[in-house]
Order: sequence, then structure tokens, then C-alpha cells
Amino acid sequence: MDEAVIKKDFIHEIIREDLNNNKNNGKVVTRFPPEPNGYLHIGHAKSICLNFGIADDFNGICNLRFDDTNPSKENEEYVESMKQDIKWLGFDWEDRLYFTSDYFGKLYEYAITFIEKGIAYVDSLSMEEIREYRGTLNTPGKDSPFKSRSIEENLDMFEKMKNGDFPEHSHVLRAKIDMASGNMNLRDPVMFRILDTPHYHTGEKWHIYPMYDWAHGQSDSIEGVTHSICTLEFEEHRPLYDWFIEQLEIPHPQQIEFARLNLTYTVLSKRKLIELVENNYVSGWDDPRMPTLVGFKRRGYTPDSIKNFCREIGVTKNESNIDLSLLEHSLRDDLNKKALRAMAVMDPVKVVITNYPADLEDEIEAINNPENPDDGTRMVPFTKELFIERDDFMEDPPKKYFRLSPGTEVRLRYAYYITCTDFIKDESTGEVKEIHCTYDPESKGGQSPDGRKVKGTIHWVSAKHAVKAELRLYDRLFTVEDPTHAEEKDYKEYLNPDSLEINNKALLEPGLASARKGINYQFERKGYFIVDPIDSTENKLVFNRTVTLRDSWAKKNK
Repeated sequence: MDEAVIKKDFIHEIIREDLNNNKNNGKVVTRFPPEPNGYLHIGHAKSICLNFGIADDFNGICNLRFDDTNPSKENEEYVESMKQDIKWLGFDWEDRLYFTSDYFGKLYEYAITFIEKGIAYVDSLSMEEIREYRGTLNTPGKDSPFKSRSIEENLDMFEKMKNGDFPEHSHVLRAKIDMASGNMNLRDPVMFRILDTPHYHTGEKWHIYPMYDWAHGQSDSIEGVTHSICTLEFEEHRPLYDWFIEQLEIPHPQQIEFARLNLTYTVLSKRKLIELVENNYVSGWDDPRMPTLVGFKRRGYTPDSIKNFCREIGVTKNESNIDLSLLEHSLRDDLNKKALRAMAVMDPVKVVITNYPADLEDEIEAINNPENPDDGTRMVPFTKELFIERDDFMEDPPKKYFRLSPGTEVRLRYAYYITCTDFIKDESTGEVKEIHCTYDPESKGGQSPDGRKVKGTIHWVSAKHAVKAELRLYDRLFTVEDPTHAEEKDYKEYLNPDSLEINNKALLEPGLASARKGINYQFERKGYFIVDPIDSTENKLVFNRTVTLRDSWAKKNK
């Protein structure tokens, strides 16, 4: 353990103190325990980075465990997607892949122990009646009339529950704690319920399934977890977990709670994410507008950008909304160092260089990444006819407009100086359709031999060699910072109608025709893009915009 690199948040301080006291014999074992009932999102990434990061920081280990106690909502698809996401982030659970469902037998035995000790009973109240009997925050609960069943009767009924002899939901097993407790979780919580639903991992072996609160702490103990890192909503459940483990007299993990990640312009509620997918507000779990890790990956986010973001926001006990711009800043910072540069014209207008020979083709050397010399250079074809961005030309420009206009000179990126001599308009629309320019053949490479300087530099593509592509310009999915609570409207009313714009006019430099999936590019002056891994084919080139070069939302908010 290198003290110089260990973080200073409160969780690291607790673990450091435990190690100084040789607690747990100097071992650190954490776990990431997702429920496989959806796809992982950016909030889970914070927990993944924290749990695996703690193990790395203290030379410990981190398990991956699927807390799969609800067969009606869980499946193998979610398990596999979560494993892939964790590996994509760069973390490895090695041979420590566990399932709570593997412990169902042990959890059943633990429940038998509770019944034999007289601290658990089979209750035949309906779920509605159980909720009614629990009372409220201001009034105590009352005992179930079935709480007085004998140990023998409880053992007999519990075995029949396991064997499938009773209808679904007809009985539950509850712990005997305190129906007057100020902590609602301690008012005789349900431990097992009857469900006639096959389990994706155990098949039809079980007719009863443990409740999450009954399974969670014991599963940690079975695996030898020393530090059970949870989000704050589990703080009120901790006395229950402690009580269960104390009654069983098994190794006791230490639960530590931290504030979950809340991100602006986003919803992270699993229920809301499922609603967005199932009602086709987005194209699927991997829609690049979704806060899921598969969505971030498809959009072009990098694992390092997400890990750096999680590191920067830190770990606290205070709930807060983290500005999405911080995540985008982390992404831009990472992509600026890694993304290959390329030229793409998104709204093209033709430029004809009148003094350039029609039969001449030149090769222009362009830098792949000025931040990384090892990425080298590429050759880009230059011809008499080019395309530039429509907004890089103005017929009657304002002051301090340094791009192309009649009589002005600009630099073509990596290529030559050009001067606008004329332009042609479409008679029916009044729109400029062609710009005529001359070029200085002595200015190749964007450098003038006589030392004159120009203020404007614009990008371009050769008209003869340009590659067509569909650009998907993604933006934030919601228009307000907190769509869940803004003005108490339904969060879907704040969906951003401009969160996806399709551009089919774009023309790209020819080298991008063979762009590989998973490689990040910076389209110079336009943003960061990546080939869509699903919809891009040999016959149709599709790029997703990962993020703009600058935070346009900051200007909107101003």
C-alpha cells in the first residue's frame, strides 16, 4: 500500500484505520453486488470504481456478485451485459464471480436456525395486511395473529413452502424483532416469500425466494467481505443486517454508506430507464442518449473518462447533483489526448480554385493528433474543387469575422492560402451555391513564404474524393437539470426534442471510409465522433457525435 496515492475520503480513512489495528487480519475484501434486472448506468460506475478501486488501493480483492433474489425481473442478458460493462471499464473479478442464488440453500438453513431459536415465524397474512399491521412512522405496528405459532408448526409450514405445497403469496417467513421499533425495517421483516417463478440461474429448484434484506448481509459474510460499501438508502437497513448476522454468530462485514451519484439532465431511476426503453422514447438500452454504460460506450465515451470523472467527484455522505458538464469535461480532456484528427464538412458549399489545374491532384500532409506525435501523419488529397462549411463564408461579414468573404484571404487547414474572388447564388433560393477562389501555390502547408499572416483557418474536403456519411448529433436527453422534480411535472415532459439530429449532408475526408469501429475521432472544429458499432455498414457509414468541442449548454444557461 503506497500511502502517497491512497485517497483521503472518509471510506479510505476507515479502512486505513482498520488496517492499522490489524482488523480482519489485515485483509480488505470488497464486492460489487448488482441486481441483474437492468443495464448498468453511470451511477453504478461510481460504485464499481469505488469497490474495485479500494481493493487496488489496499492490495485487497473485489468480488462480483449478482444479488439475484427476484426471478420475475432478472435474466441472463442482464448478467452478461453487466460483466461486459465492468470489463470495459477495466476491472477484473478474476475467479470471484458469485451469485446470491448459489447461497439459497445456505440462506434456507439459516432461516431454519431462526425458527428453531424462536425468532422467525410463518405468517399467513396477505401482503396488504402485513403492510397495514406494520403501522406508520408515527404509530407502532401490531403483532400478526400468526406470530404465536409453535416452532414445530413453523418448521413444518416452512418446509412445505419450500416444497411448493402452498399457493404463491399465501405465506411468508418473517423475523421476530419489534413491531414498535422506530426503524420500520425492524418491524418483523419478511425473510422468504413463495414465488412460482423459474429462476434464470437455479431453474425450478426453488418455490421460495429470500428477500433482498435477508440475503444481502449474509451473502457478504459467506464471501468473507470485510467492507460492505453501500449507498445511503441502505443506512436505515444496517441495523437489520447487523441483527441478522449477530443472531447467526457468523463473520460480520462492516457496512459503510456513501452518497449515490445524481447527475443533472439525466434520470438514473431503473424504473424510469425501463419506461424510456419500453415506450420507445429511446431506441434501446444502448441508445447513445441513455446514461447506461452500453449507451456511453456506443456514443464514444472512453473508460478512462468515466473513471477519471468518478475519481474527481470523490466520495461523500452528502447528496448532491453533479453537473453533467463535469463528465463531459472529463471526456473532452481524455479525447483531446487520444482522438485522431480528421476533417468533415457538415453543411457543404462548393469552392472552385480557379487558378488550380483541373488535372492536378496534390497530397497534403495532415497531423493525426498534435497532442501525441506518435500518432504520426496522414495524406489528404487536394483538388481544384473542394467543399467547405457553409457558415465559413459570408457575403457581407460583420467586423471580426475572420473566415472567408469576398476579397479576403484564409488558410485552408494544412494546405494553402486562398482568396475569394467571386461567388454564385442559386437564383430560386438566393443561397450561395459556389465560391470562386484563387490559391497561392507558394503557401503549401499553410505557411506563406513572404511572412504574411492570415487570421482565419478553415477545414475542407476534396470534392472528388469526399466520402458521404450519416452523422448522428446527440445532445442531452432532458432540457432541465432535474427532470424528476422540476415543477412536479412528469419527467417525460422535459425530454429534449433536439436530443438527436440526423445529418445526411456531411462529407468526410476519404480516409474515414475505412474508419474502424471503436476508434475515436475529432472532426476538426466540429466535435468528437465515433463510428456507430451497430448501424454503420460497408454501404452506409454512420458516425455518432460523442460530444461537442465546447460546452454549448453553459452558453445557453447564461
